[in-house]
Amino acid sequence: MPKPRKRFAQHWLRSEIALEQIIDAGQLKKSDRLLEIGPGTGILTRRLLSNVQSLVAVELDRDLCRRLAKSLGKIENFLLLQGDIISLDLAKQLEQFPQFQPLNKVVANIPYNITGPILEKLLGTIAHPQQPPYNLIVLLVQKEVADRIVAQTKTKAYGALSVRIQYLAHCDYISDVSSKAFEPPPKVDSAIIRLQPRTLENPAINPQQLDKLLKLGFANRRKMLHNNLKSVIESDRLLLLLEQLEINPQARAEELSLEQWITLSNQLTNLKS
Repeated sequence: MPKPRKRFAQHWLRSEIALEQIIDAGQLKKSDRLLEIGPGTGILTRRLLSNVQSLVAVELDRDLCRRLAKSLGKIENFLLLQGDIISLDLAKQLEQFPQFQPLNKVVANIPYNITGPILEKLLGTIAHPQQPPYNLIVLLVQKEVADRIVAQTKTKAYGALSVRIQYLAHCDYISDVSSKAFEPPPKVDSAIIRLQPRTLENPAINPQQLDKLLKLGFANRRKMLHNNLKSVIESDRLLLLLEQLEINPQARAEELSLEQWITLSNQLTNLKS
């Protein structure tokens, strides 16, 4: 087994239980065309290949790519791309491989140091959701990040990330994965999450404004909302608006649900129009 490289944040998953939980969470079908990010040694890749129509793996480490090409390169439903998933133009790369398109699911043990950019790559943003969306995304991530993604209102973990991801996808916390499941063990525990991209029935009229409200609202968690949003609307007007929406005028950002954030954003948009 190759030696993990710190600069690529490499930790080899070795737990059979965790591997099976990831595969089960993917709800795989023989018609699925998967994307795997950071296949590493291929321990998950090998298990996925037998369950799907095809798999595209993107690996940054050139040495690992050579090893993967040698061990899996002759498998017909496997395509290996060397590059950085964040900057890689995946659609362009796949133009010459129609049999691997369209990708409909993502299953991956991702590098934790680029979790945020990967989430944005796969889901898009509130203002610009990924099109077309993936049917399902299963990721092994740092437990703290998983907690934040699925967090509910009035909890310490609930923040701007929670609202943004929940706006774009239905989020499920599948299971904990101990640091002991990896070689070498990382300094943090991990968790498996499942994201199902969706389009809300009542989305934000002005998605850019909603994103701005979230940044400002959660910028200082100790402050009440009407103080954090002074640059958007006068405090007195916001207090009146919150009362009209049956939101506690003294509320802080973490007390508002996704639906309340959308409603607040839409009301502000209507006031300006």
